[in-house]
Amino acid sequence: MRVSQLTTDDQAIVEDDIVLLTVPADVGYLGVLRTATAGLAARLHFALDEIEDLRIAVDEACAMLLAIAAAGAELECRFAVSEDALTVAVSASTQPGTNLPAHASFAWKVLTALTTDAVAETDGTVATIRLVSRRQGPRP
Repeated sequence: MRVSQLTTDDQAIVEDDIVLLTVPADVGYLGVLRTATAGLAARLHFALDEIEDLRIAVDEACAMLLAIAAAGAELECRFAVSEDALTVAVSASTQPGTNLPAHASFAWKVLTALTTDAVAETDGTVATIRLVSRRQGPRP
């Protein structure tokens, strides 16, 4: 497991923070991604229900990718922290000829219900699901 944090502006506390987390594409490691998601959302002062919604959405996105991940693949999770939003992009190498669930699927409906925005894309043999959650409450 590799963890790194990159900051483009040393003075920024929250702006322009990027956290990259790579774990084996195995259900046993999803707890690590859920915990990181909750920690970063808490840092942005998301409400408890918003944090739980985002944790569930990340878990669902990872489950979608695990279903089509190539043998020995890794899940790469990129968290982009801004002043009032958390963007989570989860990627995995996929088996040739596989597709992500359709936007009409139940899994996709879960993602769009729990986040502000959800986008899926494939680039060759890499699939990415990007989730954006904006804090609903006032800024602390």
